[in-house]
Amino acid sequence: VQLVESGGGLVQPGGSLRLSCTASGFTFSSYWMYWVRQAPGKGLEWVSRIGGRGTTFYADSVKGRFTISRDNAKNTLYLQMNSLKPEDTALYYCARDDRQTYYTGSYSTRGQGTQVTVFS
Repeated sequence: VQLVESGGGLVQPGGSLRLSCTASGFTFSSYWMYWVRQAPGKGLEWVSRIGGRGTTFYADSVKGRFTISRDNAKNTLYLQMNSLKPEDTALYYCARDDRQTYYTGSYSTRGQGTQVTVFS
């Protein structure tokens, strides 16, 4: 199982970034997938999740600004981030649910992360 994130970078407040996560080694379409983040000195924070058929959920802190999506044909997960704020600065990880098909809220499989830095 491998998850590889990309698309992070430096951006000014109000800017946008699109993160991607390429998955391999498992049946991507059968799993709930997550974006989680970790800001400096803080714990892991759940950002968004998406089911195999496209049902989505968001943390209140990003609702209306971030959009999660997936392309099951390309085994790729996305996070479109708009109206970025300094408090969005973090290492962003994509993660896979621990159980196939069903949502458990547990995701022990993560990628290496991609850094997003929002600065003035």
